[in-house]
Amino acid sequence: MLFIHYPKCTTCQKAKKWLDAHNIAYTDRHIVEKNPSYDELKQWHEKSGLPMKRFFNTSGLLYKEMQLKDKLPAMSEEEQLKLLATNGMLVKRPLVIDGERVLVGFKEAEWAETLK
Repeated sequence: MLFIHYPKCTTCQKAKKWLDAHNIAYTDRHIVEKNPSYDELKQWHEKSGLPMKRFFNTSGLLYKEMQLKDKLPAMSEEEQLKLLATNGMLVKRPLVIDGERVLVGFKEAEWAETLK
């Protein structure tokens, strides 16, 4: 299982503590040092069944600075994936990828149901 996070993010810290407390093994990946690629994001988006907007860190400074709330609706899915692949700070985190499962963001109940 791959756990993609930003170490300074408090939600990511909570998610990591939760994984450790439940003895769930994972491979750690820093989202800024190793930004998800276009191909990875495309694959995860398809597996997740989630709308593309869920992959954006809508509360992030970069998202707001780039005024993406107004720009995303006019962008194609491919353009959005390419944009996400340019900077890990645009991507919603944490991400958990485990085979066919992809979790975006940390919701304890969802993680408990999916990862047990």
